[in-house]
Amino acid sequence: MAIRTHPTIYDGDGDRLMEAVQVGDHVTLLPDISSAKVPDQTRRLRIMWGQSLLDDLLAGRYRSLICAVNAHDNSHGIIAQVADLLPTSQWTEPTITGHAAQFVQPHHVTVVKYDLDIIEVLALLRPREHEHMSLEDLERGFKIVAEMLRRRSSRLPSASVSFLGASANALVDGQGNEPTFETVLRTMYESRYDGDVYPAPYMWESATGVYARYPFPVSLDRMREGGF
Repeated sequence: MAIRTHPTIYDGDGDRLMEAVQVGDHVTLLPDISSAKVPDQTRRLRIMWGQSLLDDLLAGRYRSLICAVNAHDNSHGIIAQVADLLPTSQWTEPTITGHAAQFVQPHHVTVVKYDLDIIEVLALLRPREHEHMSLEDLERGFKIVAEMLRRRSSRLPSASVSFLGASANALVDGQGNEPTFETVLRTMYESRYDGDVYPAPYMWESATGVYARYPFPVSLDRMREGGF
């Protein structure tokens, strides 16, 4: 049997043909592990590049979803999309918003539960007096979410949106700017969340190399410090 010296991905002439394909939005996925057969036991977040969150939710791949919600208008949020697409869900955008309005607090984030039959949504409810969701809101919310997931294994596996690229529930840092994806991942990770995270659609416009897990490899920090 001949041993391949170069990996072949597709049958037939697929590899040669795909080399000539001019794709639009895309990312370059970088490996962050060696070929060693010893499992890496480090707690990590999986970053689901190339996957459709809605498709995976409707296929029943997750039991819980973490996203944002507000007490005014959720017509453009993913929770309304999921509720509309699930045939057994009894939630609508007005009832989702009305339910959130019962629990909203002036200055503290609240985690509100929605039972959408096959999916339980753990929604971070933006405080009433906050024009945007802050990183502090995200941190407090994910600490609650992580504990909720730990206490009830029936909520696993879980998936989360990135909280980036939103309109009604825009996430901002201390300077009023949208934070980096790495900052969001760090906030989730340090809050003890360890589920899957789906990047925002606009991130497909990036031409940079990306990793499929967080924390990122230490080689990235070495490069940022000027090393190789």
